[in-house]
Parts: sequence; structure tokens; C-alpha cells
Amino acid sequence: MSVSSFPGGTSLSHLDIYADAAPDGVCGGSPHMHLVSTEAYVVVEGRGALQTIDREGFRESELHAGSVVWFTPGTIHRAVNHGGLRVIVLMSNAGLPEAGDAVMTFPADIVADPDAYAAAASLGEPDGREERASRRRDLAVTGFDAMRDAVTAGDRGPVERFYQAAGALVLGSATGWLQLVQEGPLAQAERSLALAEAIASGDVTHLRDARVREAPAADERRFGMCGLIRAYDVTDLEEDPR
Repeated sequence: MSVSSFPGGTSLSHLDIYADAAPDGVCGGSPHMHLVSTEAYVVVEGRGALQTIDREGFRESELHAGSVVWFTPGTIHRAVNHGGLRVIVLMSNAGLPEAGDAVMTFPADIVADPDAYAAAASLGEPDGREERASRRRDLAVTGFDAMRDAVTAGDRGPVERFYQAAGALVLGSATGWLQLVQEGPLAQAERSLALAEAIASGDVTHLRDARVREAPAADERRFGMCGLIRAYDVTDLEEDPR
């Protein structure tokens, strides 16, 4: 079984937030949310902000080198670049976002239509991908701005409808997420519990299996939702020494 041995069953990537402006004049990425995973930013360079919509409404958190911010499932978020913003991204449930645990804030009629959503989200062939990434971002900003304005005016209706539509959109793939969680963070937590029980009983056998791992980064950056992303391979291909 191939699982992540990186702490907590998380994934790790380096992200350069998009620097071009959306139609509202704000530079940054495509607003979206995760339905199961918690995401964290560790800012390594530059300045920016994280715009979010959560149970408390809309807020904007400043980002600068050294900032650490994380957000739980259901937090609709938009990364804003005020200049050279680069972050390390930690994502719980490694592999889950790639399996569909991310829904962009396209206008409501698109999120409600799986075919229309798939067409809007696709970046297609490599040629022209940068332009399509900007177009995708701009469409997501349109939906985000509408929800932000509604929430600011005291109306959570659009956000609640987005939650329902997003859940329906991923329903067909969500059953496959169970295995990813079971083989990743759950398996790692169970192993940690077993090791703690071993130590509590005076058994130190597992210490002889100590090892070091070094994660290679992808050679090329790809167009992600928030910016150019370079993922680290934290998959452990060796058999669990238990």
C-alpha cells in the first residue's frame, strides 16, 4: 500500500500566487473551498491577503513573510497577491484535493450543472493554459464577489446554496475519498497510537526501524487554482515496518 508518511498524512507544495488582476482589479487566485480537507499557508515571501467567507461572514487576513493561517472545510477562500506572494501549502488528507475535494465559486448556474462546471474548470491542452487559468479564475471571482456582497449585507442564502450545490457536484466521487482518508491520515494516527501503546508497555522495538526520507519537488510548476504550484512527492512506497 502506498501512503503518505509525511506528518499527519498531509501533502506539501510550494505556491506562487497569481500576479495578474481579475476583472475587479484584485490580483490573485481562483476562489474555492474544500469540503473535507483543512488547508494551511506558511508565507515565505512577499505580501498579500487571504479573503474568506465562513460562518462569521467575510474577512480579510493580511499575509506577509512568516504568516501562518489555516482554514477548515467549508471556508470559501481567495488568495490575494500584493507583491511577490509565495507560500508553502500544507493540506490535510493528501491526495483528496486532487480527487475532487475542491469546488470553485463559479456562478450558481454553473456549479449546479456538472457538465458546465467540468467545462469551466478544465484547463485543457498545455498550449494556452495560462490564458484559460486566468479565465477560470475570473469566472470564480464573479461568484465569490456575489457571495461576499450578499454575506456583507446579511444574506447567507447564496453561501448556503453554494454549499448544497458543491455537495451535489462531488457526490459521485466522494465514496472514493473514504479509502484515501483510511490509508492516509487514519492509518498514520492508528500507527502513532500503536507506537504510543508499545512505549507505554516498555517495548522499543520499532525504534530500530528509524529512517529518513527526502521529498523531491516536481520539476515543473503547474497551473493550480491559486497560482503556479510545485508539489512535493511525500508518498512512502516502502512497506510499513509494522
